[in-house]
Amino acid sequence: MAENMSKSHDPTDPLLSAYKAWGKGGWGGIITGNVMIDERWLGNALDVSINPTTDPKVIAQWRRYAEACRVEGAPAIVQLNHPGRQSPLGAGSKGLFEKNIAPSPIPLKFEDNIWARTAQKILFGTPREMTVAEIEDVVTKHAEAAKFLSENGTTLHAAHGYLLSIFMAPNTNKRTDDYGGSAFNRIRIVLDIIKAIRAVVPSTFTVGIKLNSADVAQKSDIEELMQQIEHLRATGIDFLEISGGSYENPRMMKGDEPAPGEKPVSERTAKREAFFLDFARIVRQRFPDVVLMVTGGFRSLSGMHAALEENACDLIGVARPAAVDANWANKLLKEEVAGGDVVLRLDAVKPSWLVSKIPIKAIGAGAESAFYSEQIGRIGKGLPTRAPPTTS
Repeated sequence: MAENMSKSHDPTDPLLSAYKAWGKGGWGGIITGNVMIDERWLGNALDVSINPTTDPKVIAQWRRYAEACRVEGAPAIVQLNHPGRQSPLGAGSKGLFEKNIAPSPIPLKFEDNIWARTAQKILFGTPREMTVAEIEDVVTKHAEAAKFLSENGTTLHAAHGYLLSIFMAPNTNKRTDDYGGSAFNRIRIVLDIIKAIRAVVPSTFTVGIKLNSADVAQKSDIEELMQQIEHLRATGIDFLEISGGSYENPRMMKGDEPAPGEKPVSERTAKREAFFLDFARIVRQRFPDVVLMVTGGFRSLSGMHAALEENACDLIGVARPAAVDANWANKLLKEEVAGGDVVLRLDAVKPSWLVSKIPIKAIGAGAESAFYSEQIGRIGKGLPTRAPPTTS
């Protein structure tokens, strides 16, 4: 849900209009798009970024942001993020030749071809390893942002290849100090952030976390991630969201078009509808008391019912349908009462002919993300939205 709507990096009027439309859309709650904690490193040049201030005009605009989300009483949760090594050239106030930061100096790896290698070097480069002081600064900035937003809740973005995600993963964190090595040390920064946030916000403040199922490549990875979830559980997090993907493996950006040999969308069973339910089932079995949310691929009321009825999760995250129809939740609720179903087909976004010839997965995923950002922009301007053209 990248809005791409703020040159100033503060909430803009069109952004507020989009959230007000969702606030009136019947949703059970609203999790915002990324709100970056440091203007030096942004995920894109138009990201919203929080810089705690005493400026009454800026404070008033952030207050309007909260009021827009909660216009009809839905709880609002702000998604705090640091892009880490996924901050592209030109995004943020960092110097032109300033390196991105990461737990270890491991660059993004796209496909093994000249196009992908060149794009990676130009857009992202090789990050530098963060100092302990910089890690502590990231912890502080998360806490300061949460305190500034203390009327709402906060979710920490530890998925999709952003900074907290690559701290947690063994293939991207090769540190030998207190922030690397064991499963506990790799999640230490996240635990420190949660502790720092809890120290400065009211006891009723919600803190959740989004985790990356795509980091699980083998059995040992699953066990280490389960250990990390146990540490998160011990902090008293309010919910855990399962998603997945990164710029290297853009699983969260893929559309609904079936893979070769797979049945068309309309013929898939409801239980196969969500992308990340299999991993959620493992988490549910190990941690039945954790409030679990799954985001990715839900396109029908019946699919949501199937996930909830088998107790695979407690909350359903919906993104693309909300971007093409801010009122979709109200339609679901209406059919819930009537005993019917609602199905929204969203085929994969087809990149332009030229872009399709560039052998980089992230480029195609970028076209997918840009399409839905455009729809959010249209919601903010009060214009009609559309779904991607169908392929059959």
